[in-house]
Amino acid sequence: MKIIVLGAGLIGCPMAEDLVAEPGFEVAVADINETALEKISSSLSISKIKRDLSDPDDVKKLVADYDMVVNAVPGFMGYRTFEAIIRAGKNVVDIAFFPEDPFQLDGLAKDRDVVAIMDCGVAPGMSNILIGHVDHLLDETERCEIYVGGLPELREWPYEYKAVFSPLDVIEEYTRPARYVENGVLVTRTALSDPEYMDFPEVGTLEAFNSDGLRTLARTIDAPNMKEKTLRYPGHIEKMGVLRETGFFSKEPVKIGGSEIRPIDFTARLLFPMWELKEGDVDITVMKVIVEGKKDARNVRYVYSLFDRYDKETGVHSMARVTGYTATVAARMIAAGLYDRAGVSPPEYVGKSPGCVDFMIDGLKNHGVVYEEKIEMLKLNKSGL
Repeated sequence: MKIIVLGAGLIGCPMAEDLVAEPGFEVAVADINETALEKISSSLSISKIKRDLSDPDDVKKLVADYDMVVNAVPGFMGYRTFEAIIRAGKNVVDIAFFPEDPFQLDGLAKDRDVVAIMDCGVAPGMSNILIGHVDHLLDETERCEIYVGGLPELREWPYEYKAVFSPLDVIEEYTRPARYVENGVLVTRTALSDPEYMDFPEVGTLEAFNSDGLRTLARTIDAPNMKEKTLRYPGHIEKMGVLRETGFFSKEPVKIGGSEIRPIDFTARLLFPMWELKEGDVDITVMKVIVEGKKDARNVRYVYSLFDRYDKETGVHSMARVTGYTATVAARMIAAGLYDRAGVSPPEYVGKSPGCVDFMIDGLKNHGVVYEEKIEMLKLNKSGL
């Protein structure tokens, strides 16, 4: 099987290197950045293609010779790239996390008989798969909560933060309104709002804030209460709030010295050197997924916990591991014929197939990414609830 990875960033490269280890896979990776492509080990039989992926027509032509595509371009390019891949009639696993409505492409994917799994990273991604799985098991789902964050192990002033994603994609977490489901009603809150502290045994106290991470879950899972929060070291909320409210994240151009620039582009340029995860930097990923509901008239709580760390042996960052390997295991799942639903599939659809969930969890465990499951029977209160 011929597979091409679009994007050779800190996640794209490890995905290509992982896929080429699979017997029977012929792997290529494409990116406009030649320096990024050169970071792929020359000892691996991976085809490196220097190509501008910003033109959907060029993308469609590029993927024509491949059986499957893994889309790892930045979010602002994600939707049109995803569409181009579907128009080419190729099965695709996507981690671009674009803001547009993916279901607009569902009909096109079905017409082309394309299996298109979107948002197939860690969160969204495995968080959705686990929620979809538990929702399938329960008679009634009542509450879903996701807490997730990627952090540097070494806390360095002033931001105590590093990222494998594009700075523009990270900034989206601080500006895009957060959608929640409360008492059966879809509500919208400002990003960075409703702060709370949470303790994790491996890392200590973190702060959680509203972010727009529910995405498709808000319309695919029938639960009256759902929320997603991002985790950072304490103090991060205030710093990002000051930058946002001052206008540093604005996309409206301002005139400076006769030139017009978008403040967000200026800010991203300044932040990137400080936020960039460099070779050897140790990062960690923390996630907790909580799902509560009823099964056989009993209240049940499922809790999935993840703690992952930079792999010194392979040199792969934790966020690349938990995001990228989710996508590569999903690609193997499609290649094996275990998931063949034509159309656009958010990850929670995968979660409704127990065989696929086992495949994903076992595949990630083989990569050292381990999700711990805890099931609790909850006591009824005096009202019987």
